[in-house]
Amino acid sequence: MHLSELTHPNQLHGLSIHQLEQIARQIREKHLETVAASGGHLGPGLGVVELTLALYQTLDLDRDKVTWDVGHQAYPHKLITGRYNQFHTLRQKDGVAGYLKRCESKFDHFGAGHASTSISAALGMAMARDLKGENFKTVAVIGDGALTGGMALEAINHAGHMPKTNLMVVLNDNEMSISPNVGAITRYLNKMRLSQPVQFLKDNLEEQFKQIPFVGETFTPEMERLKEGMKRLAVSKVGAVIEELGFTYMGPVDGHNLEELIATFKQGHTIQGPVLVHVVTVKGKGYAIAEKDQVGYHAQNPFNLATGKGIPSTKPKPPAYSKVFTHALVKLAENNPKIVGITAAMATGTGLDKLQEKLPKQYIDVGIAEQHAVTLSAGLACEGMRPVVAIYSTFLQRAYDQIVHDVCIQNLPVFFCLDRAGIVGADGPTHQGMYDISYLRCLPNMTIMAPKDEAELQRMIVTGINHTSGPIAMRYPRGNGYGVPLMEEGWEELPIGKAEILRNGDDLLILGYGSMVYPAMQTAEMLSEHGIEATVINARFVKPLDTELILPLAQRIGRVVTLEEGCLMGGFGSAVAESLLDNNVLVSLMRLGVPDTLVDHATPEQSFASLGLTPPQMVDRILATFSRKQSPVSVK
Repeated sequence: MHLSELTHPNQLHGLSIHQLEQIARQIREKHLETVAASGGHLGPGLGVVELTLALYQTLDLDRDKVTWDVGHQAYPHKLITGRYNQFHTLRQKDGVAGYLKRCESKFDHFGAGHASTSISAALGMAMARDLKGENFKTVAVIGDGALTGGMALEAINHAGHMPKTNLMVVLNDNEMSISPNVGAITRYLNKMRLSQPVQFLKDNLEEQFKQIPFVGETFTPEMERLKEGMKRLAVSKVGAVIEELGFTYMGPVDGHNLEELIATFKQGHTIQGPVLVHVVTVKGKGYAIAEKDQVGYHAQNPFNLATGKGIPSTKPKPPAYSKVFTHALVKLAENNPKIVGITAAMATGTGLDKLQEKLPKQYIDVGIAEQHAVTLSAGLACEGMRPVVAIYSTFLQRAYDQIVHDVCIQNLPVFFCLDRAGIVGADGPTHQGMYDISYLRCLPNMTIMAPKDEAELQRMIVTGINHTSGPIAMRYPRGNGYGVPLMEEGWEELPIGKAEILRNGDDLLILGYGSMVYPAMQTAEMLSEHGIEATVINARFVKPLDTELILPLAQRIGRVVTLEEGCLMGGFGSAVAESLLDNNVLVSLMRLGVPDTLVDHATPEQSFASLGLTPPQMVDRILATFSRKQSPVSVK
């Protein structure tokens, strides 16, 4: 059978080990060919090919449910569930998503973009099954990196307290998340991985007991306790810890041995209650270059499959915002030992790996644990340190209560640096940084800013470090800057809450925030061709808003447009509208940003166009809106 013929995972049933190995090779070939051409996540999917095939051999996917933690490890799953012919569209507009989506396939049982969710979701499905009197298997596949997330541990704690609820957790242990894992759990799994396999003693223990004279099929309470005690001796010490949490532990199992995997999964399905199958895999398996550089090949832009080298851009690009961020932070930290950079398993993505290289004592990686990262930073701030929490906008959502309770209420000087704020492109709705303006703006004591370009980013880093009267947040987009001149050092901080005028005009007031300032200038230049001269303001701060500058201009000009790369509900435009209303400045107001919709995977350019946020589109929208409003009489 060829991989292209697989339209339903149940077609794997009955295939020989040899046939499954052929399918595995074809999955890796298709995976590599696709990612090399268009970019995407590489290492995670390559590592779980045999795991996926073996697991699905033991399940009926018309009934049974599988939840995958962080959907980028589920590319093999996609290839054997009817998406082979569309797989070349991976992460492209209207194509196959880079993560699991319930609306994409009936086999995507739970959407997954953030880590540590699979066990909770699978347990919920198992409990629903039991409440409805149904009969199907539920399996959660989770990476060892995701176990550092508190939510996974909460789910394990809950599941372990339900001895009659059948649930299988498959631990995909490859010692990695994006970068090498950190913490005590990692050390613990290393011990498990290196322990001598003694599972066969545990598996056969009950049968051995039954052979003892006068014991037979019936166990007295005393014999049950003796049996459990011997099980603890038979199971490796570290495996016994898992069993003390209420799970039956099986493993470690070679994650690339199909025969061993199938036998283990089949046995696991026969055990009542929660079961944890510990599977040891190699991230990037089957592509030697990815196996050697598991961090670099977690995800890749288009690359040459033979050499592994990226396909060079046709023209040089300005430095990425994350690179400018970490360069400035390292420079400042070299002269200020109180500065501490904190990441939640995203060292390379945020650029903090450079801080780790230069100043390892001023760098902290907490693993996939955003909640802990925020409260840890609060504790550091209590003792006079200058914590810089670098987390993607979409991931900071996971620590919202900690921002409120542990930072804002106590008014602690924590500096939040929100990378990937706004439209991120191919990763889709789980990763778009749309909501940080709204969810931070409503919090007392919080100051919020966004740079118009990479040079202003440098100054805002200084501003955030020097702001000690309370928490402060800076959002900046994914990708490259504008190529403006940068300084190596000597950056000046910005006055809190002060905007700047970039262009003057008497017909329209355009307020741009962050990444939308340059598009605001382009829009203004295009409007001038229609005889409309606009004043353009770089707001810099959404909280506090520069009302001293904005309100008189709005009152005089009478027509206001706000531009933001984020959701309109509660965003920058809403802040302007509230300020105008609160000060009884009644003008025509148009807010341009992301409406109440999810932004799907596509290139950023395609997403901006679909949202009507390119400068030519915004010109058309402004002309259409204000042609209907001849006088400044209402607030939209």
